Amino acid sequence: MLKLAFRNLLRHKGRTALTLAAILLGVVGLILSGGFVEDIYVQLREWTIHSRLGHLQVYAAGHYRHGRREPYQYMVAEPEQVAEGIARAPHVVDVLQRVSFDALVNNGRGDLPVLGEGVEPDKEARLGSALRIVSGRQLAASDRLGILLGQGVASSLQLQPGDYVTLVATTAAGSMNSLELQVVGSFASVSKDYDARAVRIPLEAARELLDTDAVHALVVSLDDTLATETVRSALSSVLPVGAYEVKSWEELDDFYRKTVALYRRQFGFFQVVILLMVVLSVANSVNMSAYERTGEFGTLRALGERSSGVVRLIVAENVMLGLAGALLGAALGLSLAWAISLVGIPMPPPPNSDLGYTALIRIEPVRVLLALAVGFGATVLSALLAAFRAARVPVVDGLRWNV
Repeated sequence: MLKLAFRNLLRHKGRTALTLAAILLGVVGLILSGGFVEDIYVQLREWTIHSRLGHLQVYAAGHYRHGRREPYQYMVAEPEQVAEGIARAPHVVDVLQRVSFDALVNNGRGDLPVLGEGVEPDKEARLGSALRIVSGRQLAASDRLGILLGQGVASSLQLQPGDYVTLVATTAAGSMNSLELQVVGSFASVSKDYDARAVRIPLEAARELLDTDAVHALVVSLDDTLATETVRSALSSVLPVGAYEVKSWEELDDFYRKTVALYRRQFGFFQVVILLMVVLSVANSVNMSAYERTGEFGTLRALGERSSGVVRLIVAENVMLGLAGALLGAALGLSLAWAISLVGIPMPPPPNSDLGYTALIRIEPVRVLLALAVGFGATVLSALLAAFRAARVPVVDGLRWNV
């Protein structure tokens, strides 16, 4: 039966090529579209992590809920000691200390309310690989009184690298304090809203400005984003119970969650359309092939072949076709994904961002296997329907087809 099915495929070259093309193109389309969508999610995720949030953030208990109203009541009092404990956890690359504060920036002509952060410049430079320096340079450890401005802040106050500004904030004791700082540069992150309000100064300058040695957050950078939840569980068991709270990057970024939810619906609909096109095109090709061979099947049954034999023959032919088309489609899809990724696909900025990016076709084994299963499964299912329909055609009607 397999030998006869293989010879039939070679004998009907046009029909075989048409069905094979439908399967192949369907598998390629599923691999490329799935890889493109997956790359959008991965790049947006890594942008979010490596522009600002890190993988995890550790706060004093109660800070996440009440810290905005009472910022100095929920601080990590001994950050160096806590950071040493966190650094011993697996996958941890860096532990960064940050102090957050509300302040006014004055350029001598006007004031602008900003969200300030005191940071460790060298560690922030390693974490912030997705942070784009628009003008000037990154904040360095030697910049004791330097300030890095968000792109929106620099534009609003018309500030350039080398200019001086005064930063005014409320200390932990409730009094007012100010520092004169020199602008070293401006940056753009994944969030335009953040860039419109954010400024960064060295951690020691922030402690001087706020008159405190405590910090608001310890930002944890990992060597693998997929290990985030594992490390979070490990830290929750290592840190004193009830003294700290650990938040992941995804919990901290509402923009990412909403953007991904929007993209999942849009691209999910797009992929369902592709899936339906694959199934329908393969089904149409298989059914047309079986229909055109009605006379051939009638002759086989007139010569003594049973209806079940006709069913087995059609199914055997299409199992071979489905397997060959799915494997060839996977090979072509992977080759095209590799070639396209070498060149890249220029993409416009996502919502609420000024940064465009280059998309790739990301290869995910699960998506490749799904594409193979869809191509092969659609062919076999279509073959079963066509085979049972062909087997029900009366012998006389099948023979009359040849006249």
